Amino acid sequence: MLLIESLRMAVATLGANKLRSGLTMLGIVIGNASVIAMVGIGQGSQNFIAGKLEAYGTNRITVFTQSEDPDGYVFPDSKLVLSDAEAVRTQVPAVRAVAPIIEVRLPIFLGSRRTATNVRGTTPDFARVQNFAVERGRLFSPDELQRESQVVILGATTANKLFGRAAPIGREVTINNLPFRVVGLLKPKGSFAGDNPDETAVVPVTTMANRVVGRRSAYGTPITYLEAMAVDSTQIRSAGFQMLNVLERLHGRKDIILSANKSFIDLANQVSGALSLLLSLVAAVSLLVGGIGIMNMMLVSVGERTQEIGLRKAIGAKQRDILSQFLFEAVLLSAAGGLAGIAVGIGATLPLAWFTPIRPLIPWSAVLLAVGVSGTIGLVFGVFPARQAARLDPIAALRSS
Repeated sequence: MLLIESLRMAVATLGANKLRSGLTMLGIVIGNASVIAMVGIGQGSQNFIAGKLEAYGTNRITVFTQSEDPDGYVFPDSKLVLSDAEAVRTQVPAVRAVAPIIEVRLPIFLGSRRTATNVRGTTPDFARVQNFAVERGRLFSPDELQRESQVVILGATTANKLFGRAAPIGREVTINNLPFRVVGLLKPKGSFAGDNPDETAVVPVTTMANRVVGRRSAYGTPITYLEAMAVDSTQIRSAGFQMLNVLERLHGRKDIILSANKSFIDLANQVSGALSLLLSLVAAVSLLVGGIGIMNMMLVSVGERTQEIGLRKAIGAKQRDILSQFLFEAVLLSAAGGLAGIAVGIGATLPLAWFTPIRPLIPWSAVLLAVGVSGTIGLVFGVFPARQAARLDPIAALRSS
């Protein structure tokens, strides 16, 4: 018998038992839907976390110092100075941009309106290092930096709290009883992991040191921390090593700490990837259960169709004809269940994109793999019942009916 005839008979048999076929496919549908949904959510979560971390600055390295009190408690201090930024910029070839930062949380006033925010004194290079874009206005200029000008660039959250929908550019706000003219508005990034980079106000580091907080020391202008951007991701380790050598030579300290943003991105990708794999493997158990369900249904079908099998063998059907028909039935059940499960899985991820910032991503490779696995499961779990049907003795089969 031709394979096309076996396929036609398998379709007809499954169509004649729609309810049982549908219930048998349910395990495969649930398994595929779970796997597709988990892969999509996992990929979307991984991209979301990586995107958020990259928004803090690609290839960024943060440098700070720490001290230890007599009780052994370690705490950050401010032993770095403004001249360290120039030393890193001129002596570390693996670094593209450097931004010294003096950070203090201060209240900002606009008339009777008040909000407390992180006021950062830095240089114009902070926008490159921290991956900030100016939505309106401009950055302060090197000339304004040198003249200790009282200009400020506001983060989106800070600007919204003070000005609402009004345009902030050109207006004056008060920081530590000093008037500052707003010259720029930063493009919003959004909060992540309890940190909101949009809640900030940026002023020239010279103005911050000499007029706002009045920081002085015998070794130079103290800064809170230093941030640098490596030339590219392949030179982050080299940049960190070179920066550490320069700063330890200048300060003679061994408690200088470096933290690379890429390390957090890689760690987050590894964790989210492992979780996605774990969830997918758990969901794949449903596929195994679905395969067992198909085998069970096919065994029952063989018992119910003993007379049909005996009659077909009596009129000339060969073992391979019976085998191919039952295998086709099993593969059709699993493949149809797989396609339905893919549709259900993709549909189940849509609400996530509507109501959360996560955008599920389902690669075509996962879809093709799910269909292939479904068909393979049907083939594997259909072999035993199909062989049982093919080996039935036609005379015994007719007698049993």
